[in-house]
Amino acid sequence: VQLQASGGGLVQAGGSLRLSCAASESISSIHIMGWYRQAPGKEREPVATISNIGSTYYSNSVEGRFTISREIAKNTIHLQMNSLDQEDTAVYYCYVWKPSGAYWGQGTQVTVSS
Repeated sequence: VQLQASGGGLVQAGGSLRLSCAASESISSIHIMGWYRQAPGKEREPVATISNIGSTYYSNSVEGRFTISREIAKNTIHLQMNSLDQEDTAVYYCYVWKPSGAYWGQGTQVTVSS
């Protein structure tokens, strides 16, 4: 499966962005989809996931501010990010986990300015 991420950019602290990740195949039965991020000098970390039955997971650092969702008809997942702060600055990667393995998108840069 190929993944195309979009929606990153520059935003002021307190602002919002919406990331999207379009898959090249139907996502209706994909076990897990989600987002990781990697800030400069730091390891890649999980941000949010959504399962094929719609259950979600959020890291402590984003819970209450970020919302992950699926748009099955468009084979797309979204990450709505609100109340952004400078610590959210990172490259955000979408991924898919299937029994055949993990697949990653190319990443989209999110920069939060003060």
